[in-house]
Amino acid sequence: MSARRIPGGAAPTRSRATRKTDPARTGGPAYLRRRRPGAGITEQSARAITLDEAVAAIRSGPQGPEIAAVFDFGGTVVHGFDPPSLTRRLLRPDRDPVAAGLLGSIRGARSEGEYERFLQHTMHAWAGLPEHRLEELGATLFQRTVYGHLYPEAWRLIREHETAGHTLVLVSALTRFQVRPAADELGIPTVLCTAMAAQDGVLTGHVEGKPLWRNGKADAVRRFALAEGIDLTRSWVYADSAADLPLLEVAGRPVAVNPDPRTVLEATEKEWPILHFRPRTTPRPTDYARTVAGFAALLGGALFGVAAKAHTKQRREMADSLLNYAAESTLRGTGVRVRVTGREYARAPRPAVFIFNHQSQFDMVVVAEVLGGGITGIAKKEITRNPIFGPLMRFVEVTFIDRADTAAAKAALAPVVQTLRGGLSIVIAPEGTRSRTPRVGAFKKGAFHIAIQAGVPIIPVVIRNAGEIAWRDSAVVRKGVVDVAVLPPIDVSGWDPAAMDADIERVRQLFVDTLLEWPTGD
Repeated sequence: MSARRIPGGAAPTRSRATRKTDPARTGGPAYLRRRRPGAGITEQSARAITLDEAVAAIRSGPQGPEIAAVFDFGGTVVHGFDPPSLTRRLLRPDRDPVAAGLLGSIRGARSEGEYERFLQHTMHAWAGLPEHRLEELGATLFQRTVYGHLYPEAWRLIREHETAGHTLVLVSALTRFQVRPAADELGIPTVLCTAMAAQDGVLTGHVEGKPLWRNGKADAVRRFALAEGIDLTRSWVYADSAADLPLLEVAGRPVAVNPDPRTVLEATEKEWPILHFRPRTTPRPTDYARTVAGFAALLGGALFGVAAKAHTKQRREMADSLLNYAAESTLRGTGVRVRVTGREYARAPRPAVFIFNHQSQFDMVVVAEVLGGGITGIAKKEITRNPIFGPLMRFVEVTFIDRADTAAAKAALAPVVQTLRGGLSIVIAPEGTRSRTPRVGAFKKGAFHIAIQAGVPIIPVVIRNAGEIAWRDSAVVRKGVVDVAVLPPIDVSGWDPAAMDADIERVRQLFVDTLLEWPTGD
């Protein structure tokens, strides 16, 4: 892996060749080249394109805001939700029917009759409700449940289109109450969906205008393109179902995502590329069993690690042993594998302030595995209430801060500088909280102030896929691979503590760029 240092805070930026030509005319990715009718298309060539190939098409294709990237919502951006089973309805009869309707319909209708039933139910159930209640309920459902069903593959495609300067659009036959929260999280400014009529902020129980079902979606996209000067002949559309075929036909670059059988046939006939995203399903019994095994392994490894060094009577040696054995045992028990690039920067220079992007509770295990001993951390005080991580983090001398009390938090961080000067490295999540998607949030300044005062470098630790192993608000662990890229150290000695917003943003951008352009290495 090539070294990327930021002397005095100057960060490299990703350069990407911009081509205004159409790859379908100039060659481009082979799977997008138009064949002559009857030119011997095979089933495999019609279907099998990878996410990397789709990314390559975006990067080599036309750039700029006159090009749109239109994403259907249900089934393409979000996996959706199956209707609750009879058992579940019997066990939870008191569930808010409005919330149940909002959540259940995200799966997306598969037939005109199903969509009509959804629309009739919605108009009846929501009549007389204030808009703000639906807005608040939609946001709450997204934060509690829906976020876990967003496809990471869709997130990556959206970020690539954003980098290419394309106009991002999210389209759905559903309402803004279901779609807008996801669009906000994904950074998609334009939402085209079925509008519900309201008077004085209260829903009337009628649809305003034409529902965005089948041709309605396609027409809405055409109107938007005409109003905004979008060239649809060079734009992308991503959709999944037979009801979305008119939408796919709108653009010059249709991509069938997770297609149903009818869409597969149409895509094969018209030589559309097909993408398959990994399902975002609820945990299976094996996942629960794996989680129990992982927690048992974590506790067993932690106890063994302390016992192995108890004879030294040195708390630091016992803490390092605890971290090493607990992380190794947990990974083995859960079947999770960690792949690391830039491993040399995890060991030297020391001491350092290691910063990582935070998406899951499993990040703690990953960071401990990658960095090994000689580290402690800074965490929010709420973790002290966790019956497992709380005691373990106290033992390794983690500093807990109250994020609600700025003055107290700053006072708690003061001794951390002495910890660094004493030779112990610090691990911090500068976002301050876990994100619901791979999106890298704004960085707080604490980690950088500490590094400047202690005279140590900042070392970025970029984690990919941890949010797939364990969703943000879930303790359930799924089997898989977590990738970690440890980037070269960043010298912050020349930074001005009173004016370092731009420097910090360049460091944050390193995380964004690395997640999109993963380095090769070990």
